[in-house]
Amino acid sequence: MAATFDNRPMIRLLVGLGNPGPEYAGTRHNAGFWWLDAVAHALPATLAPERSYFGSVARVNRPAGPLWLLAPMTYMNLSGKAVAPLARFFKIEASEILVAHDELDLLPGQVRLKQGGSAAGHNGLKDIQAQLGTPDFWRLRLGIGHPGIKSEVADYVLRKPAPDDREAIEKSIERSLTALDALLAGEMDRAMMKLHARPQRPKPPRPADAPEPPSKEPTS
Repeated sequence: MAATFDNRPMIRLLVGLGNPGPEYAGTRHNAGFWWLDAVAHALPATLAPERSYFGSVARVNRPAGPLWLLAPMTYMNLSGKAVAPLARFFKIEASEILVAHDELDLLPGQVRLKQGGSAAGHNGLKDIQAQLGTPDFWRLRLGIGHPGIKSEVADYVLRKPAPDDREAIEKSIERSLTALDALLAGEMDRAMMKLHARPQRPKPPRPADAPEPPSKEPTS
């Protein structure tokens, strides 16, 4: 039975998707890892290897009950091999799971929250859906942009983003942390308002005060 607060299902498991190993650390496909690291730093929590769940795991004790963080170390296409055993052991339902992942259909800097739906070709989501037997988990979609040609996608996600794109992704992750409390409380509408709002444009600098015209000398 799902843990609830005011009849809202609460998030009990946060998952960040990526590929293990230093050769993948800075690649677009690891945006979910970057997000989970940022969350762990904010809570704070320390991820540690856990062989039983094929990944790095942290437990955070909260008033509403334990919160689990998981970074699968199975490679992307076997992510469900890590998620499903932990969810089953602790009786965590799909609606209590939030999976952060890279999203081709959003530009770098954009972030969106949704529940269920298609895996849209994302191998990590596909395997989690297959292992859980349902697509009804929450997804935090971190925009990485699209190469424009479908045949180039596999290489694109395994390359490092340009510095400007990396900065935009990191800013979107930082912005997403402002919605973390709402996410964990199951206040998904409030979380969406924070996540989906466009970043405020910086205000233009105020024009300098125009110098006063020089006073005219009185004529005699």
